[in-house]
Amino acid sequence: MIKLAFNTLRLLRPRQWIKNLAIFAAITFTGELFDPPVFIKVLFGFFVFCGLSSATYIINDLFDIKKDRLHPFKKFRPLAHGDVPIPFAISLAAFLTIFSLFVARGITPAFFALVLTYLAIQFLYSSYLKSVAVLDILLIAAGYILRVYGGEFASGFHISVWLLLTTISISLFLAVGKRRSELTLLSGNKENDIAATRKSLSHYSERLLDVYASVFATSTFVSYSLFTFLENPGGFKLTIGVFMPDFLPTFFQRKWLMITIIPVVYGLMRYLQDIYEKNEGESPERVLLSDIPLLATVTIWAILVVLIVYFIGP
Repeated sequence: MIKLAFNTLRLLRPRQWIKNLAIFAAITFTGELFDPPVFIKVLFGFFVFCGLSSATYIINDLFDIKKDRLHPFKKFRPLAHGDVPIPFAISLAAFLTIFSLFVARGITPAFFALVLTYLAIQFLYSSYLKSVAVLDILLIAAGYILRVYGGEFASGFHISVWLLLTTISISLFLAVGKRRSELTLLSGNKENDIAATRKSLSHYSERLLDVYASVFATSTFVSYSLFTFLENPGGFKLTIGVFMPDFLPTFFQRKWLMITIIPVVYGLMRYLQDIYEKNEGESPERVLLSDIPLLATVTIWAILVVLIVYFIGP
């Protein structure tokens, strides 16, 4: 029983839930993070995405059992390795989906419609579209984007167009990094049949994915820089006249959010290093949690954002 419980936890992939923190982006940058009613509503949205993402991972594993058994690492997943009975996995996925949709319906109609869209995209991806080159990357990125919009639809507070463009860019960057790492991993072992393991990978070359990664890393930097320059977040703020005398240039009184560009640039460079030097990136959340400097950078970025938006000002 204990072994089944442990393997069930592995099947749910709780480590992947870190992606769902993106749902807090809208209320964080609009200054509503510490508004209890709004925060609770978005928190429920976070739990909904945790349940749905685990359900979709189970569904994906069910579709990919045969292919996962050919993969050097994925063959140890609970379903591919036979650690969790298939009927139990199907029942668990159904329960998580139904319960999550029930909770989502009580948040807002727009949020409920969004999670239905998320489910539809994930099902289409798992069943067929993951085998279609380019489209597979776009659908992986769509999952990240919908999480950010989930926060907007749950709270009613809108994200700026530049934050949206940043989200699109970094989502595509992470999706390309995932495919680049998968291709490197499978190409390194001549015994692996790339087309049999992941059909879409056979249509990519390392050079093409390198270009994609470069394009979306650059667009992430540019769009986020413009976002920090143009953003004017709300929220409560403390006066800092003592720390910011009037004789200092007006620019430095208004554009403090631009400081967060520094950890973003370092984070992008560090992640690229993980992809190209360490051959990691197949699982973004694994890279984040295992790379201490990268994790520290993301933590520093989050702290800076909260301090600037809520206590100092843009």
